[in-house]
Order: sequence, then structure tokens, then C-alpha cells
Amino acid sequence: MNILRLLDKLSHDKFFTTEASRLETITNMSLFGKKAAIAAIPLGLGTLMTTSAKAESPKPGGTGAAFKSTLTDALQLALVLEYLENEYYSIGLSTPGLIPNADRTVFMQISKHESAHVSFLKSTLTSLGTAPGNKPTFDFTANGSFSPFTDYNQFLILAQAFEDTGVRAYKGQAGNVMSDKGVLQAALQIHSVEARHASQVRRMRANKGWIELADGGNMPSATNPVYTGEDNLTQAGYNTGSLFGAAAGSAAYDEILSGSDATAIASLFIV
Repeated sequence: MNILRLLDKLSHDKFFTTEASRLETITNMSLFGKKAAIAAIPLGLGTLMTTSAKAESPKPGGTGAAFKSTLTDALQLALVLEYLENEYYSIGLSTPGLIPNADRTVFMQISKHESAHVSFLKSTLTSLGTAPGNKPTFDFTANGSFSPFTDYNQFLILAQAFEDTGVRAYKGQAGNVMSDKGVLQAALQIHSVEARHASQVRRMRANKGWIELADGGNMPSATNPVYTGEDNLTQAGYNTGSLFGAAAGSAAYDEILSGSDATAIASLFIV
């Protein structure tokens, strides 16, 4: 099945309604004055934002086919994100003079992890009787807005943004893979590794290893959509900032990223 059709299932109707104010920021993402608008995404990817969210929230008593579709859709989204990270680090490591020798070991190891994640997701989808989506064609400049392979600082910025996106996206899909305990366990294992990647890259940029109040930490405004919602202080009705303040309260609970939000961010880097 075509990867665009598979991703199309993941988006929400509310992308253009209740979530519009949140995602409008993505359509105006820019770096150093250059815009990378979703409007510029090829027509095929525009369909990512037009279909129903029914598959993303399975209801008790649903059919086996519905649960399988929800499960495989979640895995397809994870695969696209892993494809993106895997290729990003592969290009970075193969670009002469980009990554300082002191940092190469870190990114070589992260790259191996991402490659293993891609292999696992493809194998799992195949075992579930679903063809893994093909790797998209990526443009890591986001139509000229970034220069990650000529500027190491920008390479680190996008590495942090991709890792932080992945961590939140895996959490956002947890409920969609619960129908298969084996897949759920593996997804949680991948999620914790991605969180370690994110923390490592953040510290390489002299940031804290966690996120406080939707502040990515010395990041350009272009990456704001990655951190939208991270300033939430209410967890199951409890004000997490009541004891130690808003910053600590928000940092103590990392937020999810919906399928449509994750897809919108990833789509900026897909040709």
C-alpha cells in the first residue's frame, strides 16, 4: 500500500477545526526569515490532513479488523518517523567535516538504534499481514529553510527537534497498539531509547535533558510546534505545579503528540 495512503489514515478531522489554532503555527514555520509552509507540500501529502480520526481512538467492542487497522496505522506512522531519523543521521555521518570527532561516536550509536527500529517496524508490519510503507523522499532543508548538513549547529537543532517529536509521537500512539501486547512492549522499549536520544542531544546543545514550559531550550521559533502543549500543568485533575512551581511541574510530565501533529511536522521534510 502506498505510504501516502497509509499516512492519510492517521490524520484528524479536527486538524482544520479544533486544532487549527495550534497547527497554524506549523504552516508558518520559518528559520532565519525563510518559511516552510504546509501549503507548499506536494498535493499527495496534502491529503494527510483530510481524513477521519476514527482509527486513532478504537472503542471497546470494535471489530478485530478495526483494531488491526488502528495498530498498523500507528506502526506506519512510527516507521515514517524512524525512516526520517535514520536517513538524517546516515547523511550527517557521511558528510565530511560536519560532525566533530568528539561527537561522532554518539551519532554513530544513535544511527544504529534508528536502523534497528526501522527493521523492527518493517518486520512487525509484515508479520501482521501489512506491507510496510516505502521510505519517503526527504528534504531536510524543508524547502531551503534549514542547512543541517553545512552547519553543525543546525544539524543539532534538527536532531533535537526530530528526537523530541519522536518521543511525544510514540506516547501519542500507545493507546493504538494496546491490542497487541507484544507490539506495545516493543513500542515502549523503543520510546525509552528515543527519550534517551533526545536527552543526549539536548545536553550536547547545553540544554537540560527535559522540557520545561514548552521551551525547547535555545531553539529557533521554527521548532515551536514540536513543543506546543508541553506547558500543561494539569494531570488527571492534579495541578502539577502546586508544590514546586510551573517549570518543575510541567517538566515532571511529558506530553503526547497526536498523530496529526506528528504527521504535520514530519511532512515538512517530505518531498
